[in-house]
Amino acid sequence: MDGEIWQPGEQTSIDPIVICIDPQLEERNEVCGALTTLLADLFALYVKTKVFHWHTSSLGSRGRRLLLAEQADQVLATIDTIGERVRALGGTPIRSIGEISLHPISDSAPADLTMREMLAALLRDSRIIAKQMRRTYALCRAHGDFASASLLEDWIDEAEGRYWFLFEMHRDD
Repeated sequence: MDGEIWQPGEQTSIDPIVICIDPQLEERNEVCGALTTLLADLFALYVKTKVFHWHTSSLGSRGRRLLLAEQADQVLATIDTIGERVRALGGTPIRSIGEISLHPISDSAPADLTMREMLAALLRDSRIIAKQMRRTYALCRAHGDFASASLLEDWIDEAEGRYWFLFEMHRDD
């Protein structure tokens, strides 16, 4: 087998690996739509997390500010990966702030929230996004888009980690 090169039409003991990367257009559009919705909601969560980071001021707020900054950075990294994945599937990621504002997570929070209210808002939004990620994961698996499903497994794990840290901080507040 050493030095053997596969030639078309030639039978060998090892067949070449064939990868099917051609999901049906309708299925691909459905996956792109779900990922784009997730992208918009994560953008809104990112902005909300940064706003709360900037407005955190209380005794012991340094740790909270650092945690919110870390979470915002993690969400931003996920946003970029989702946008690239949508493009790789042939879709069009969000193009404007207006598209983000069409989603429920984008509702702005009043500036006079207490730290506890800020954390509660982030907890609610994080739970919504984690559920949305699970639905998108199931959709990707059902349509045979295992690459997106694999990415979603990691994003779900990160979202659950963010939720847990927020929950603990909220409980201690």
